[in-house]
Amino acid sequence: MSAPTRRPISHDLRMVAGRVWAIAALPFVSILLALVVGAVIILVSEIIVPKQTFDLAKPLVAYQALAVGAFGSFDAVVDTLVQAAPLILGGLSVAIGFKAGLFNIGAQGQFLMGALGTVAAGVAVADAPPIVAIPIAVLAGILAGALTGFIPGILKALSGAHEVVTTIMLNYIAADVLAALVSGPLKVPNSPSPVTYDVGNAAFPIILGRDGHLGIVLAILAIFLIWWLLYRTTRGFEIRAVGANPDAARYAGMRPRIIVVATMTMCGALAGLAGGSVILGVTHQMTSSFGTTVGFDSIAVALLARSDPFGIFFAALLFGAMRSGAGLMQIEAGIPVELVDVLQATILLFLVASPVLRRLFRLRGVRSGLGSSDTIARTYGGEAVR
Repeated sequence: MSAPTRRPISHDLRMVAGRVWAIAALPFVSILLALVVGAVIILVSEIIVPKQTFDLAKPLVAYQALAVGAFGSFDAVVDTLVQAAPLILGGLSVAIGFKAGLFNIGAQGQFLMGALGTVAAGVAVADAPPIVAIPIAVLAGILAGALTGFIPGILKALSGAHEVVTTIMLNYIAADVLAALVSGPLKVPNSPSPVTYDVGNAAFPIILGRDGHLGIVLAILAIFLIWWLLYRTTRGFEIRAVGANPDAARYAGMRPRIIVVATMTMCGALAGLAGGSVILGVTHQMTSSFGTTVGFDSIAVALLARSDPFGIFFAALLFGAMRSGAGLMQIEAGIPVELVDVLQATILLFLVASPVLRRLFRLRGVRSGLGSSDTIARTYGGEAVR
């Protein structure tokens, strides 16, 4: 009897490379095309702006400054991680919704309510020892975000109210509640502008470089936690099963209504933690106009990462790098930081148009990566969860 033939290592390496290409090809092509579009916009702006000297190398100068600003020094890398941390948490919030067949467009509202809960609790325990104040402030942000996610979840489970509609409404409500509380009960007396007190001892300690705070560690831990939940637990299997086919999941003995409520609550908790990490790690206080685009950027992060927890790290790192390097790009190349918004939106546009890219560039064997987009399309035509 002859011994089994062992496959050469090169064969295994080719298989691994093929799988990586199948997963990463479309995001990679989308990013490259977005950079090309950005370069065209830079060149066109030189033509249409009066007294502007046309420089064909201007896009390269801008992108080089963007890269140096994001990764050119240790502090720049740390700043990129700081920018990426809330995007990681927000991206996980949107991604876990996609896994359950839900489109959590309310990450922005959950982010704001999480930040509000964190600053309210942080100010209340500002003089307590950090070992007490930090967990209380973090927990308050998680609970505030979870409650904001629970509302659309229970509405969908009980009445079939579409989570896209309810979460959009909650986004507006969250912004107004934030403005009302920061301008009223939480406002520092006699302050010329609406602003809260500093969170004091509840602020995250700096553990890395100039401004690398504890929130970076929490975000990375959340990646492993969500991966473990989705792929190593029964509850994670149920989430994915309900997302794939609610009817089949019901016939298998699962309870989609409970999964929907639990998942939306979890989405809110993650987005709330993202808001809390910004308060405790960066701003330490809140104004009535507090608002970032983290919640909306998180949707693009989740789509770019194809809702994969580890892919979300790299997608958030990319977006964080663009935010971190935008300042140096504006200084050295004179390109406004708003170009970063254009690049992010263009990446998302090409991702949604991935069937066209696959045909145009003959990307055979490449996965469509539209599972998340399919969820978006399906939820718009979905019915009440039974």
